[in-house]
Amino acid sequence: MSVTQLRAFHFVAAAGSYSQAARGMAVSQSTLSGQVRQLEAASGMALFERKARGVTLTPDGEALYKVTSRLFAALAEARTLLKSRTNEGGRLRIAADGVVHSLPILRALKQQRPRLVFSLIVQNSDSVIEQLLEYRADIGITAQLPTDPRLHVRPLSSMKIGIFLPERHPWTTRKELCLADLSGCPFVLRERGSRTREVFEQNLALQDISLGPILEVSTREGVREAVAAGFGAGVVADLEFGFDTRLCFLPLRDAPLAIDEYLVCLDERRRLPIVTEFFACAAATFTPPASPARSGPEAA
Repeated sequence: MSVTQLRAFHFVAAAGSYSQAARGMAVSQSTLSGQVRQLEAASGMALFERKARGVTLTPDGEALYKVTSRLFAALAEARTLLKSRTNEGGRLRIAADGVVHSLPILRALKQQRPRLVFSLIVQNSDSVIEQLLEYRADIGITAQLPTDPRLHVRPLSSMKIGIFLPERHPWTTRKELCLADLSGCPFVLRERGSRTREVFEQNLALQDISLGPILEVSTREGVREAVAAGFGAGVVADLEFGFDTRLCFLPLRDAPLAIDEYLVCLDERRRLPIVTEFFACAAATFTPPASPARSGPEAA
């Protein structure tokens, strides 16, 4: 078994086909196929199931892919650590449950690293953690406090929840609402798993308040459009409301539970220069809630 064979296996597994992996690695398809066959022969394991179009991993192949993902991520980190801290570029993958926090931090980081290349994936909070643990993201921004000891966590900010309504709703003449006002009212909410919905329902439960009919929509944009169309009120964190002339935001004066956002990365990666710079930009951009930082086995 060699690193070359493992690399061939890893790229084929990631691409799902020999031809696509060969193009990405700039080698011939026969070369990759031969290296994978050598690896299978040396291990005595079948790693791929050949299909008419592409390949799929066998159970042994899936187990090995998890290992090679960590291996080549570690090699990439080693190369990064050996580069100068004054590098003006670099690559960064961010997974976040929204853009309101990530974009200001990235803007600040781009000022320090003008040639920075980054990708931003916006998903729900649970998916953000999955992206990190599966080595598909370098940094996560999530409202779900992780408990996995492999993760390093820092508080980022705290957001209060409020209600948004169509601009012609009778309540838009008011400056704020209380939870009791919402009893029996129709609402448009994200699906279960939304942290905003979870905190909203926790606040309602504190006062034993029940909503009226609920329309579930899978995306934030869909919720916004449904509220604008008059299907009910929506709930949103104050910093995430943004600007929409069709809608009006009203704070909830008696909702004590807020949405705390956290910066998260794998504990093993938190000392990478680009990660530490991202965390420093975050600290300079947002005021974190009064809660302690938490890390994995190795303390900060």
